[in-house]
Amino acid sequence: MRFTRREALASAGALAAAGIFPAAKVVAQDSHATVQPDSVANAEPICLADFEPLAKAKMSTTAWEYVTAGAGDELTVRWNKEAYQRIRLKPRVLVDVSKLDTRVTLFGQEHPFPILLAPTSAQTLTYPEGEIATARGASAAGAAMVLSSFSSTSVEDVATVAKTPLWFQLYAQTDHGFTRDLVQRAEAAGCRALCLTVDTPVTGARNRETRADVKLPPMPNLKGLKVAGPMRTGSLDIFNGVLDAALTWKDVEWLLSFAKTPLLLKGVLNPEDADRGVKAGVAGIMVSNHGGRNLDTVPATIEALPQVADKVAGRIPVFVDGGVRRGTDVLKALAFGASAVLIGRPYVYGLGAAGQAGVTKVLNILQRELQIAMVLTGRTTISGIDRSVIWT
Repeated sequence: MRFTRREALASAGALAAAGIFPAAKVVAQDSHATVQPDSVANAEPICLADFEPLAKAKMSTTAWEYVTAGAGDELTVRWNKEAYQRIRLKPRVLVDVSKLDTRVTLFGQEHPFPILLAPTSAQTLTYPEGEIATARGASAAGAAMVLSSFSSTSVEDVATVAKTPLWFQLYAQTDHGFTRDLVQRAEAAGCRALCLTVDTPVTGARNRETRADVKLPPMPNLKGLKVAGPMRTGSLDIFNGVLDAALTWKDVEWLLSFAKTPLLLKGVLNPEDADRGVKAGVAGIMVSNHGGRNLDTVPATIEALPQVADKVAGRIPVFVDGGVRRGTDVLKALAFGASAVLIGRPYVYGLGAAGQAGVTKVLNILQRELQIAMVLTGRTTISGIDRSVIWT
């Protein structure tokens, strides 16, 4: 999407004016105005961090634990964000930044911003309309959405409301016939890409989820799959029967043999795995540590990204998720070789706080911050963002 600098910066004021939450009360005291702290839910969010307390105030304890929890001591969850904060930017001055072009083309589709929604499961735990509200919110912001196999709304129903590209995240099943049918359902619904999760033969030691005894809602994408007992999270038995611990490169080759849409590998940290994926014929690599929810103490994704991007060497697009909270984070990820970023928890907090409108606002804030970061570092196009923007 092309913007003049004035339009990009004016969007900040427009977002501030377009409140989606009740306005906080302003009380005059002497010559100063103070905000009356009636409730955290009355605050108007102006950055992504502001959505967390708003969502927590509305979500059930169980849902909050499910969304926020990580594996083990949750060190990787913390590192994902902290690693971005340690990276410094090197700006350029006296550059004509009066016009910005934030568009990016992925698999033949043009996206107005290099920011997508990562797959997150069971969104009706967070908000009654779940993935339907997310798809509408993403569409309003012009962003693509990746729908989880473990969504609480069917791929067909989400596809009917999505007005922007819809991708599908795939958990391959031990039942190959079911997996093939699920891929074909996603393609028939109009999904433009398949993102095979490869980092979850089992789930991690999610202690907080175990203590919260999280029970997941029905998952219509898995309808017809035989699963023994209710699905609970937080133990090594999670999703018993719906995760394939025997998944190998042969299964990737098998999927490639019949998938009609681009197949990406999601959950790659090791550059050697990325290289093998390219040689196998996959269309993209997603650098991800599952939001810190599987193996604790693996590195932050932004730390793994440069090595993966160097190994891929531009042969296919590379994506990254985990820890993105600011427009400067998006800029840093692009500088280190990502074609686009995906956000997970931030838009779920927006969903929990205000449904569809919350998802849209999370995206709009991040889009606006990316524009500002581009202007202040002298970059006018996405292709113009490279490692020279990083202070070394």
